[in-house]
Amino acid sequence: MRRRTLLAGALAAAPVAAGAATGCTAGGAASAQGAGGRVTISYGMWDPLQVAGMEKIIKAFEAEHPKISVKIQVTPFTSYWTTLKTAMRGGSAPDVFWMNAVNLRLYASEGVLEPLDPYIERDGFDMGVHPPELLRMYTHGGTRYAMPKDFDTIGLWYNKELFDKAGINYPDESWTWDTVRDAAAELTDPRSGVHGIAAEMSRQYTYYNTIAQAGGYVLRDGRSGFADPRTIDGLRFWTDLIDRGRSPSQSAMTDTRGRQLYLSERVAMNYDLSAMASQMYAEPAIKDHGGVAVLPKGRERATTIHGLAAAISGKSPNTEAAWQFVKFLGSRKAAEIQAREGVTISSYEGTQKTWIESMPEFDLKVFTDMLDYAVPYPASKHTAVWENLQPQLLGGPFTGKGGIEEAARTLARQMDLALEQEK
Repeated sequence: MRRRTLLAGALAAAPVAAGAATGCTAGGAASAQGAGGRVTISYGMWDPLQVAGMEKIIKAFEAEHPKISVKIQVTPFTSYWTTLKTAMRGGSAPDVFWMNAVNLRLYASEGVLEPLDPYIERDGFDMGVHPPELLRMYTHGGTRYAMPKDFDTIGLWYNKELFDKAGINYPDESWTWDTVRDAAAELTDPRSGVHGIAAEMSRQYTYYNTIAQAGGYVLRDGRSGFADPRTIDGLRFWTDLIDRGRSPSQSAMTDTRGRQLYLSERVAMNYDLSAMASQMYAEPAIKDHGGVAVLPKGRERATTIHGLAAAISGKSPNTEAAWQFVKFLGSRKAAEIQAREGVTISSYEGTQKTWIESMPEFDLKVFTDMLDYAVPYPASKHTAVWENLQPQLLGGPFTGKGGIEEAARTLARQMDLALEQEK
């Protein structure tokens, strides 16, 4: 039995197919609405920390497009997708909204996103200015559905003061998993309540990276990789650190994430996003003696790459205005504004240097250096369904109860069942 569509009802009224089929008709509704008047489009996003930067980008866009206004709608991430789904059904979704790799295939396959190819080809927009890994994330069935805005890789953040106190050299490119284990042991100090590292049960921040570094995989050819011995090695890297007392267990990080433990200087090392650099920079102690390095090597080098993109609602009555804004978001000018604000790494080729130099106390270049071996965030049509199995089945081993091999194999079986339902 096929899974009931998560966006049932939204597709029926979406005018996507007609726009896609005719190509040059894209934006016809907007042309009528905007003739002789000002068009206001809505822009949905979830991160309030990016609002200030986005407002500057919108100001620059509106200066070039005096007949188009953009109004930001911020919805917290915890309710963003539920709210968007409801809005899609009710026909009130934002004209343009943030999209991630986890949800792209679901929304694209349900036909509620405006295909971008007719606009890209009509305007001759060079999509090659964005990393190919991101372009693949936002392409479904050979059609592009969202414009990349930024990207994230994962780095090893560390506390120089705690390293100095323990007499350990700072992490660099020579570090391996063994170096991390040895350093975590020496940095752990029960008397002061400091752990060497935060082995948080986090897909993007921790174990998706070490799974790839071990030579394993999460998803390949529509099948789960969690039963693969190398995938299990990538998970065991973290559970061993917990079992040996080098990290707080997951139960201790339910309410306080590894990031908070790092910011409060209760862990010496933490794997975290490039996008969190500005949050690190805003913390005086971390700005003063925090550092970041490339991820240590396992059997091979790897870091997870993900990034946000801008999609156009298939129900938008202002598709031409929405495309003009999306095109601007994918331009060098918007990327340079975003980078200058230090928000995150812009995906437009050649604009990353501005972001790197925006926080000179950190060696942010490590995040772009890792692009050569970055591994795309795994996703299928119903990514959230099998991702929600992970905390249920991996939670015990990450809480120090052992059994990571059996948990991973059970996860593989249940994930494969979920993937079968996608077909």
